[in-house]
Amino acid sequence: MKTKLVIAAIASTLAMPLLAADSFSPYVDGKGQINLPKNFRSDFVHLGSWAVTDDKSAARGFHDVYTERKSLDHYRKTGVFPDGATLVKEIRNLETGPLTTGNPVHWAGDPAVWFVMIKDGKGRFPGNPLWEDGWGWAMYKADDPRKNAASSYKADCQACHIPAAQTDRVFVQGYPLLKKQ
Repeated sequence: MKTKLVIAAIASTLAMPLLAADSFSPYVDGKGQINLPKNFRSDFVHLGSWAVTDDKSAARGFHDVYTERKSLDHYRKTGVFPDGATLVKEIRNLETGPLTTGNPVHWAGDPAVWFVMIKDGKGRFPGNPLWEDGWGWAMYKADDPRKNAASSYKADCQACHIPAAQTDRVFVQGYPLLKKQ
């Protein structure tokens, strides 16, 4: 009976997804591949929202940003995101129309893209082009949310995050929950 339990425990362990060497994030495998967290809208804390209304902008849409409760608590105590923190930005199509509250009114429509950042304070994936400036970077499009569409941080992410270099590449001014209370 004891042997069966040991074999079952080993089989269970082998069936688990391969995590990074020190298991710092359940959303990252041992090669540095980042997965889009499931249920982030219900399991994470909503930090804040942005609306980009410029018709010519590639970022046009309603931007909602989420993180884990423990990452939020750590940030509020220390002013920095902890190693392994996950940030998810969901961009939803911007819907516009007249409502009783005003004209035009803007609201979030269907999801278009998700961006995921994982804080890496230890440089775990040297040479991986999606891990630079202290974070892992990923982008998922609504037509295939299982595939990371980003090829490298420098090509796909860096340009947008340069203005936030002084705040660890995160636009913290849009997230009221990050402020100490």
